[in-house]
Amino acid sequence: MQTIRLTLICHARTVAQKLACFPTNEPVEETAPSGSLASCFDKTFRLTCGPELRTRQTAAWFGHEIHIDHALRDCDWGRWQGQSIKDLQRNEPEALQAWLEDPHAAPHGGESVAQLRERVAAWLVSLQATPGHVVAVTHPFVIRAALMQVVQGEAFHSLDVEPLAAVDLRFAGRWRLRLSGMSVEGAEQ
Repeated sequence: MQTIRLTLICHARTVAQKLACFPTNEPVEETAPSGSLASCFDKTFRLTCGPELRTRQTAAWFGHEIHIDHALRDCDWGRWQGQSIKDLQRNEPEALQAWLEDPHAAPHGGESVAQLRERVAAWLVSLQATPGHVVAVTHPFVIRAALMQVVQGEAFHSLDVEPLAAVDLRFAGRWRLRLSGMSVEGAEQ
């Protein structure tokens, strides 16, 4: 069996993330680090990213040839694009609650979580044909969908915990797993 390594990296922070808004095709808020992020990895890798500006800008920080993969595009937020969670809580509380509770719901007129998961699952299957290391710069929801694909079913045996690993869980009405970002020297925080 040939080995495939996949490193998923969330794009750098945007104003929409800071303001708790559904994204548009906005740029990253941070400046490029002083060195290439490619030095974070030991061996050669294939670099891929979603088509949005924020993923392309973040991927460029690797100083490496980039392949744009439309399967890594962000979720289609439909008419919620650019709207804040607070506005939706005030103006469309039932629609927002339906979307949070039902993975097949798409009250915004865009892509449902279930559709996103299917797209990402198909992308993961496509990676199995080519061994090697893939570094994919993408979006929080795409990374969530990939994680859900990996841990479905027999999740216990799908998780590797390395020595001194830290798992950050938070509770605010529901348990959430928090994955820390890479420390980028030279980028503004």
